[in-house]
Amino acid sequence: MRTSKVARRSSARNSFPTLPAVVWQPGLPVHGSRTWVIVVGDEAGLPAAAKEAGERLGVDLDRLLEAQRATGFSPTAGATTAYPLLTGEVAEVLLVGAGDGSPASLRHAGAAIARFGRGKDELTTVVAEGIDDEALQAFAEGIALGSFTFTRKTVDVGKPLVERVVLTDGSDHDRAAVLERGLVIGRTGWLAREFATTPSNEKDPAWMAARATELAAQTGLEVKVWDEKQLAADGFGGILAVGKGSTRPPRFIRLDYTPAGATKNTPYVVLVGKGITYDTGGLSLKPREGMVSMKRDMTGGGSVIATMSALRDLGAQVRVTGLICSAENMPSGTAYRPDDVIRHYGGRTTEVKNTDAEGRLVLADGLAYAVNELKPDAVVDIATLTGAIKVSLGSMLYGGLFATDDGLAARLADAGEVSGERLWRMPLPDEYADLISTPIADSVNSSKGPGSITAALFLKAFTGGLPWAHLDLSSIAESPRDEYEYSLGATGAGARLLTTWLTSEAPTAGIG
Repeated sequence: MRTSKVARRSSARNSFPTLPAVVWQPGLPVHGSRTWVIVVGDEAGLPAAAKEAGERLGVDLDRLLEAQRATGFSPTAGATTAYPLLTGEVAEVLLVGAGDGSPASLRHAGAAIARFGRGKDELTTVVAEGIDDEALQAFAEGIALGSFTFTRKTVDVGKPLVERVVLTDGSDHDRAAVLERGLVIGRTGWLAREFATTPSNEKDPAWMAARATELAAQTGLEVKVWDEKQLAADGFGGILAVGKGSTRPPRFIRLDYTPAGATKNTPYVVLVGKGITYDTGGLSLKPREGMVSMKRDMTGGGSVIATMSALRDLGAQVRVTGLICSAENMPSGTAYRPDDVIRHYGGRTTEVKNTDAEGRLVLADGLAYAVNELKPDAVVDIATLTGAIKVSLGSMLYGGLFATDDGLAARLADAGEVSGERLWRMPLPDEYADLISTPIADSVNSSKGPGSITAALFLKAFTGGLPWAHLDLSSIAESPRDEYEYSLGATGAGARLLTTWLTSEAPTAGIG
């Protein structure tokens, strides 16, 4: 077992992405940038500062909006239309729709601005006076998320990110702290998306451990990593079994955050993330089409790492441990087989019926470790666990939420609404437990029937009666197109949701 104590922030390279600078300007700037952005509400119309802004620009913004509406522009969330200016220091005005002015709509608008701003040095952006904190935070999140880029191209790499976005509502108020929170939460989404998008010839369990260690050093976390020898010595049979077929051995990663001034009464939460860095299905081999995009099967683990990296910056008032169960699921002469019996951490046994139902096997070890060794007030696991959840919930609308505690379910659902990573609570009926029973072991890892529910029931047996929630986010883990705050491919689902929950005012209130 390799361990390290809390590292100084200067001891590791910067592992965070370089985001656009998003700053608040009290009052309208005297000069501003070459591009001005005016955020327009569907019903609210132009912001209060539009008249003064128009005078600065030499443009009647009311008439401009009227003309643009006549040519088809509608200020729905994220819609844009640009108007060139032929004289003066400002080259163009961009109208951006804010829809109904809700946080979700402002998040879309921020992402649209970030996309439009690629290749530009600066954007001066006028928003509605008195915009509330939640909407302004979401706007900053959108700028961060809409800026996301990932490429290994050597030619035609695309335009660079906008360097600076200056926001103002024309008033003298200072809203910098709200923007900073939005950027940090947006950064967690970027990080999780970057982890999930990294190709698996670069990314393996050791890579996951290295990224976690680097971020821990920069954000004041404690980190501990189990290698394959220590996993065997400590009895992590599920993680070891799944990783047996690969030449790149598994890892179990523990990150710990303790807030300043914590006492024995400080609430304690454990997150457990699935970190399958590539999933071929093992000996139960996936078809080619089903294997494509399985580099993102560590989305849960990546989201846990990203969440942990934000807790100190955002002043979370709960103790949090993040556990990442990481392996590569490959077929080979050493791979685990259907009909094998696995002994998990803590002793519970599983009969394998499908080596492609591997995520629950690694999560079981993490949950058992949390229950036996950490004894938290609540435990939440997060994974791209089943294709069945996509059958139930479709694509890019809701992630699946299973929970044994109504208070915990409510807290997570609320955080999902705030963050834009919405959840739909699914049932956990004991009547389906017979579907995963077997005379050979304590349970099987796969069965016919309601697949997302039986997977959750399998995991429930490892939670020791603690308040527990299971997030099956396969349904929101991959965007089919560039749209709003998402780009084509992995979404990094769960990082913003968990960060929003854990940094809320009382994240464990009503639980237990």
